[in-house]
Amino acid sequence: MENYGIAGIRNVALLSHSGAGKTTLAEAALYSAGAISRMGKVDDGTTASDFDPEGVKRKISISLSLLPFIWQKTKVNLLDAPGYADFAGEAAAAVRVAESVIIPVAASSGVEVGTETAWDLAEGAKLPRCFVINKMDRENINFDNVVNSIQAKFGHKCLPVNIPVGSFKDFKGVVNLINMKSYNGAHPAVEAPMPEGSEAPAADYRSKLVEAIAEQDDTLIEEFLNGQELTPEEVVNGLKKAVAAGEIVPILCASALTNTGIDQLLDFIVNFMPSPENREVALAGGGTLKSSESGSLEALIFKTTADPYVGKLTFFRVFRGALVSNSHVWNATRNADERIGQLYVMRGKNQEPVAQLGAGDIGAVAKCAITFTNDTLAMHDSPLVIAPIVFPTPTFAVAAHPKSKADVDKLGQAIAKILEEDPTLQSHRDADTSETILVGLGDTQLDVMAEKMARKYGVAVDLKPPRVPYKETITSSARAEYRHKKQTGGHGQFGHVVLEVEALPAGSGVEFVDKVVGGAVPRNYIPAVEKGIKEAVQEGGSLGFPIVDLRATLCDGSFHPVDSSEICFKIAGAGALKKGMEASGPVLLEPMVTMRISVPSSVVGDIIGDLNTKRAQVQGLNPEGEKTLIDAMAPLAEVQRYAIDLKSLTHGRGHFTMKFDHYQQVPSHLTQKLVADRAAEVAAAQAAH
Repeated sequence: MENYGIAGIRNVALLSHSGAGKTTLAEAALYSAGAISRMGKVDDGTTASDFDPEGVKRKISISLSLLPFIWQKTKVNLLDAPGYADFAGEAAAAVRVAESVIIPVAASSGVEVGTETAWDLAEGAKLPRCFVINKMDRENINFDNVVNSIQAKFGHKCLPVNIPVGSFKDFKGVVNLINMKSYNGAHPAVEAPMPEGSEAPAADYRSKLVEAIAEQDDTLIEEFLNGQELTPEEVVNGLKKAVAAGEIVPILCASALTNTGIDQLLDFIVNFMPSPENREVALAGGGTLKSSESGSLEALIFKTTADPYVGKLTFFRVFRGALVSNSHVWNATRNADERIGQLYVMRGKNQEPVAQLGAGDIGAVAKCAITFTNDTLAMHDSPLVIAPIVFPTPTFAVAAHPKSKADVDKLGQAIAKILEEDPTLQSHRDADTSETILVGLGDTQLDVMAEKMARKYGVAVDLKPPRVPYKETITSSARAEYRHKKQTGGHGQFGHVVLEVEALPAGSGVEFVDKVVGGAVPRNYIPAVEKGIKEAVQEGGSLGFPIVDLRATLCDGSFHPVDSSEICFKIAGAGALKKGMEASGPVLLEPMVTMRISVPSSVVGDIIGDLNTKRAQVQGLNPEGEKTLIDAMAPLAEVQRYAIDLKSLTHGRGHFTMKFDHYQQVPSHLTQKLVADRAAEVAAAQAAH
């Protein structure tokens, strides 16, 4: 693929609600541009975008696809991002490396949650955008109604630049409001006479468009108000400026499935969407970097894929200079040299080798040793670091239980590889429950991750809700003694310990104090008593959960000169602690988390009602525009699946963050069931061994 120069490139992110037809739209664009010889189908898993087996199986996109093609001697890099909320990290990456956004809207369903999310992403990145009302070939479609719903949600700067010729089976083409010409048929669309009955609506929509263009320029508005007709050049140049400034958000129409209106969409991308020439990207240390063909290399890594057969592929966007195959560059993020092998232009999973990629372009390189997503590649003498992509914070946790001993041994390595690919996944080992915890954006993402681990790395896991790390403590003090005495043939066993146990303030941990006088317990056995107590703390007291916030004081005991040993005093120490726990009012503690929940103001009542059923305490409500921020404190046990509950209650419009705050006593009516469940769990584990 030849070098088209920075002015001859368009990087366009496709973002929308899942099911609005992004992947089919991308397929139609590739077909119209001659990049593929026939259009694949999402249902058959034959599109260029859908090459992940997990996505093909579900008939949804689960990863970002790069789909370059040539149109009107311009290179267009389409970035097809998943619409499903669980894969929002892929959309965040697409927005960082694109100059504009196309938001497909299904004509049959209008504005949806994913439409709003796509708009918010484009707005947050200050990127020009346009809507494409797709699926115009469906039944009972009303173009004007969809336009009205877009304007009601996003404002009257959203204006059609083409309108449909017919609808449903009669959707034949579009009327271009910029040049007032009609184009019929799929690729290649041909100019046709203006259809009967469309002159009036076309003239009405065009006058609104021209007025909006004129409003962006003092000279043009003066001409317009004086009744002068804007020239075709003034309309085109004015629209270009207004789109780039975000003052006009064009609306087009198409049917990706029948490839109708796609040629006009591609013309629009090339003629009205900005090139990377004037793109500025934020730097990590403050300030910005302007895209430029001159100057030393600056490239951002926005995606990594790892595969045991293909190897690691690192996707990059060049912001300045050029990246050359088989060279050495400086990883400015990690302060280390990186060898660059063969560069590729990717189209879905297909690779085309290239010698170099210049400023504004996007490609991939295989087998980078030290480079990962969000790293900056530069030159050693000018190592500026581009600000990293901000990925969504994961909030949905599961425990990964390996299915076999072999899977246990390979689990850590497989998770590390999966985390390289998806920055919205996190993993840690829970010290309290000894479980491997995986945290993501939702259950579908984590199910896909488990399937990938099995397919790519041969590691099979069951995903289960994480165990809640309950703790046990005491509410008063007590004195307890335990005498370990066993008589067998030969030496016997003897150890006698007297302990005082008392409660400590929350967060104090467990203390051991030695106050033995007169050698009642010989000095060499005291560490064994402490060891026994520490092991008993982990095994749990009378309720069966690990013990916290307690002081155990060794105050007396006795020994036998022959039968005593370290193991005897270890057993006696553990036994005395458990007896002391029983006598000093044991209580169960549960982890409490603080939550900050952002929801549409219209559903605040539903959210608070739901929180009340989860034993949560609402601590504050702060309206912010159309949203309300809710601060709450809740028991972790009640909100482990809150990501799914919130998605359901808000139809995907809610977001939240959650972090551990403190431990709090479990209400007495719940303690009994938790203790019984714990005892059954321990018995089952012992039976299994």
